[in-house]
Amino acid sequence: MNGFLNILKPPGMTSAAVVARVRRLTGEKRVGHAGTLDPEAAGVLPIMIGKAARLFDFLVDKEKEYVAEAAFGVSTDTQDATGRVTERGDSYPSYDTVVRMLKRLEGDIVQRPGMFSAIKKDGKPMYELARKGETAEVPERVVHVESIVPRGEMRDHGVLMTVRCGRGTYIRSICDDLGRLCGCPAHMRFLLRTQSGAFTIDTAMTIGEAETLQQRGELAAHLLPPDMPLGHMPKAVFSENARRLITAGAKLPVGADLAGKLPDGVNTRVYLDDEFWGIAVRDGDHLIWRAQIAPEET
Repeated sequence: MNGFLNILKPPGMTSAAVVARVRRLTGEKRVGHAGTLDPEAAGVLPIMIGKAARLFDFLVDKEKEYVAEAAFGVSTDTQDATGRVTERGDSYPSYDTVVRMLKRLEGDIVQRPGMFSAIKKDGKPMYELARKGETAEVPERVVHVESIVPRGEMRDHGVLMTVRCGRGTYIRSICDDLGRLCGCPAHMRFLLRTQSGAFTIDTAMTIGEAETLQQRGELAAHLLPPDMPLGHMPKAVFSENARRLITAGAKLPVGADLAGKLPDGVNTRVYLDDEFWGIAVRDGDHLIWRAQIAPEET
């Protein structure tokens, strides 16, 4: 089995636990996820199976979309509803104030995620240090937030919003920063990831649905093909005459028909007629393989 499963992760389950379930379900050792989702969050979690795991470094996951709720009145050490309360306040902002402050969190912004984050220090995730009671300086980082669209007020001083952002953005930190901007402590009360790169929530399936399909012997037919999330790359199609070179993993010649379409150093999808064989990069007059996936094994 080679391809992707677009799993709708439930809240309360780690991304690693989803990978373990899929590994047991498929019997495939090569299983991984393309982008961690916090345990308390729900939503899109792309799962790579088999040789599709070789494509991890080529996936575009810069485009992410979340539906989140910021709750005012309390901030926590985890910046979400699972943490220990660190500050309380009752200077609840008006909805208009929140909408205005959200604009200040768009664009390229500086974030300092909390200790309970997956950022690593000396090779260890910060959340592991935090759980041991250790403290460390979490480095600031610049992230890109494309847009934050307020969706209305919720119960108990909450505000719902849709966030489109780039890789590495912590929505928990956005909620915490929003509280500081509004003059009232806040935390993230709810998070749903609705998009991760090419994977969207409307095509996601639950673990239970995947298990039912496997019991029916139909799961393999529902795998998304390895080249599905690679549409952002240019495409090079070779004829049957190139099969020997492609099978051997040899450099592929860039003919006149491709020369004007493939800039040097750009990752390219390689096909033999309609069969996807992997990713190569142009180096002068040749394409050099970076990840090869034989179609008969997909």
